[in-house]
Order: sequence, then C-alpha cells, then structure tokens
Amino acid sequence: MNGQNECGCPKGPMIARRWFLQQCGVGLGTLALGQLLGRTGAAETALAPAMRAPHFAPKAKHVIFLFMAGAPSHLELFDYKPQLAKFDGTLPPADLLQNYRAAFINPNSRLLGSRFSFAQHGQSGAWVSELLPHFASIVDEVTLIKSMTTDAFNHAPGQVLMSTGSQQFGRPSLGSWVSYGLGTENKDLPAFVVFSSGAKGPSGGSAVWSSGFLPTVHDGCLFRTTGDPALYLSNPEGVDDQLQRDTLDVVGQLNQRRLDVVGDPEIATRINSFELAFRMQSSAPELMDISGEPQHVLDMYGAEPGVPSFAKNCVLARRMIERGVRFVIYETT
Repeated sequence: MNGQNECGCPKGPMIARRWFLQQCGVGLGTLALGQLLGRTGAAETALAPAMRAPHFAPKAKHVIFLFMAGAPSHLELFDYKPQLAKFDGTLPPADLLQNYRAAFINPNSRLLGSRFSFAQHGQSGAWVSELLPHFASIVDEVTLIKSMTTDAFNHAPGQVLMSTGSQQFGRPSLGSWVSYGLGTENKDLPAFVVFSSGAKGPSGGSAVWSSGFLPTVHDGCLFRTTGDPALYLSNPEGVDDQLQRDTLDVVGQLNQRRLDVVGDPEIATRINSFELAFRMQSSAPELMDISGEPQHVLDMYGAEPGVPSFAKNCVLARRMIERGVRFVIYETT
C-alpha cells in the first residue's frame, strides 16, 4: 500500500488489519493490538493460540482417538437392544417408517436383532456382548456414551459428524479444537497428527481432520507409516540442509514482508509450516523408528519394526503423546 486516498484509507486493493485497528474504534484497537503483540513478532502472534498456555489448567493433557470406520456394529458390541431382539425377523411397524425417506433402505426389509448374546458386567452393570470377553472384565474403567444420536448413516456425512459435530463440511474437527485449546508442547512436531490406513482413507476425506474456520495452523498433519513420515519431508536430490535452510530464510523474509502489509494470519501459518517441516526432517524419522522400543513392549502391542500394521501405529501414537503431541487420530477404513 502506498499512501492514503482522500478518506484517509490506505491506497491499494487491500486494507491491512493494523490500519483498521489503529484508525477505527477511537484508537482502542491500537491498545488491544499492542497488548497482543507484546514482545513477539507478527508471525508468532498470529500463531499464539497454538503456542501459548491455556487460560486455565486443563484436565486433559493428550488425546489418542481411534476412529474405527467399518468396525463391527455397536448393536453387536455395547448397545443391547432387547426389543430389537424380540422383533427379530419381523417387518417394522408402519408408523415407524411413515414419511421417512432414506437411501439404501427398503421399507420391506425385516428387522435384525443381534446375532450374539449380551450380559451385564462390572459394578456399573454395563451390557457387553460375548464378542468382547476381555473388554467386559475392564468395563468399569471405560466410559460408554449412549446419548448421541443422528440420522446420518451414510459413511461420509457420518464420519464428518463424528469428527466435527456436524454433517456439513467446514466445521473444525475435534483434534483442531484440542490444538486450539491446549496449544503444543513440542515445537518440532505438529500438535495434531493423523494416521490413516486403508487404500482410500476415510470416506469423509480431509474434512475429518480439518481446522474449519479456525486458523489452519490447527489442521491435522497426515503421517504415513511407509516412506517419508509426511509427504515431501526429504530434501530433493541435490539439495543439502544448508541450501534448504538458506532457501527457507529467503522465502520466510518474503512471506514476512507480505504479512506486514496485509496482516493475513494464514501467511504466518505458512511461515510456521515451512519452519516446522524443516525441524521435522530431524524429529520425525526418530519418532517413526520403533526399533529402539523394548522387546516386551513390541510383544505387548504385537508390533514389528519395519512392518506396517495397526499395532505399529498404536505404538507410534503412544510415542507421539510421550513427545508432546496433543492429539493423535488413527483413522482405519
């Protein structure tokens, strides 16, 4: 922006946030901005929600979320439906389906009760299927939430709903909210990491780990279990660490100049992403190498170094939590 026009607004197609805060609100914006900036730079300030400590001591420290798309139905595991078993093999009452429209449901389909028996376990008296004998022995240590309902039974909207609380795209995921609320403990790793197994990944796509309307610094970072931990983490052929560092410094300076002009926090996110990726070139390979785990731990998980598996990903999730990652979601499809 060069100079001002007749009304005192900056010339050019964009109005910087700093100008808006300085000139509007009878100067109160300037005071607020000064308080936010303190002694930090603009890029660090834009990323402050991901870096600073929360305003109160949280009870939750870290989260590992196993999202088992395609797992056995809850009706065969935890959700005992004696009435459904009673009417097994019969047509549903006409009033149950009256004016109900949904894909893939034939109104002439018969009701299907559980194929397995249930029994109550523990002091809580929780109903558990015979399919889970070990789980039944520890049921008092688990919280089962049965108050959540939805009419979304298709895969994609159901997965997005589970991860964001809405069937519609554009809402922040659970991991993004945890990152936003708790910040990060390790500047060399993302606060929110995603594992995904299966050829196609979740039906809901990246929306299940998107930051939605939150700053994109709270997006989930997708990790892989083969090759580079994250895409494009290794230097291109012929590029050593010093050249990479010099390139990032120049790009960072250009981005910082742009940030100073337009005040877009997404530019600050980009700066932070480049720097984090550079640091992850050292931290991520060490993290992903489970060969140093004690043999009894590998045996307990059923994991084998160098062999992709569900068990290995569980070990990696634990290693990430130990290193300060706030939220790890493991998507299985």
